[in-house]
Amino acid sequence: MKAFALQGSFGLDALRPIDLPEPEPGPGQIVLQMRAASLNFRDLLVAKGLYNPKFSLPLVPLSDGVGEVVAVGDGVTRVKVGDRVSPIFHQRWIDGEISADKARGALGGELPGVAAERVLLDAEGVVAVPQHLTDEEAASLPCAAVTAWNALFVASHIKAGDAVLVQGTGGVSIFALQFARLAGARVIITSSSDEKLERARALGASETINYRANPDWDVPARSLTGGEGVDHVIEVGGAGTLARSLRAVRFGGRVSLIGVLTGGALGDVGLFPILMKQITAHGIFVGSRAMFEDMNRAIAASGLRPVVDRVVPFAELRQAIESMANGAHFGKIAIRF
Repeated sequence: MKAFALQGSFGLDALRPIDLPEPEPGPGQIVLQMRAASLNFRDLLVAKGLYNPKFSLPLVPLSDGVGEVVAVGDGVTRVKVGDRVSPIFHQRWIDGEISADKARGALGGELPGVAAERVLLDAEGVVAVPQHLTDEEAASLPCAAVTAWNALFVASHIKAGDAVLVQGTGGVSIFALQFARLAGARVIITSSSDEKLERARALGASETINYRANPDWDVPARSLTGGEGVDHVIEVGGAGTLARSLRAVRFGGRVSLIGVLTGGALGDVGLFPILMKQITAHGIFVGSRAMFEDMNRAIAASGLRPVVDRVVPFAELRQAIESMANGAHFGKIAIRF
């Protein structure tokens, strides 16, 4: 079968197509015929060796996808041949709180990813996806959508009328916009593109801020909330945006730390705003299978549709991952097998 793998070294030039043996399921395992996958910024970092340079090579990348069960091993009862399912990001995080062991079982990193025509998985590590979604839409759920769901409804408890500040228009951010609107929250979103901001308004954003035109974007964020600050910030920027997120959030508010688009080191970010404003800063590392299943029920009940920016053939995977660096996409980039 065809797959992509980082071979010999990290770097996009090391990501090449390869042939792998056909997987055979053992007890408790399944084989998934992949239909679609989707990309996360993490995939670019993994490929470049910036996420964890200690990952074992060769490495099949990508964590997110959807496929059809084509074979099951002895003892498998959760799924059957013909089911359409998505792998969960953390293969060992079924429920409860995260732990060191659960965090070591992520696809496309510690474990082989889904950039292959067929994937061998533990039957416990997959979930059924909402029937109304296309394959490309369903493939976008495991990392970005579950991360946004965890931030808003598990680590926090967003309610109607809350003000949520969402940074940018990538996968996590657009899911956060959609989920917050489902809960009746007010969403303020930032971007450097007026065109993207208009698209965000069409999805339900109440107010928009162009951070290129307004580099001190925390000021209008507070102004839009009567000077109080927002209730919750979806923080995907990292070191370059965290200080402003702390200024934009209200006393007693929450900042969900999710991404490192501008760097992973805290640099000169001070602790005084967190202490004096009693801000809760919470790290979000995707989520559990139970969260994924709860989220899918909400998606099915509401008819929500993920935003897929474009669909790329599997053969162009390397170029698609490379394109993540320019941030030109709105929502998710999908891969079609």
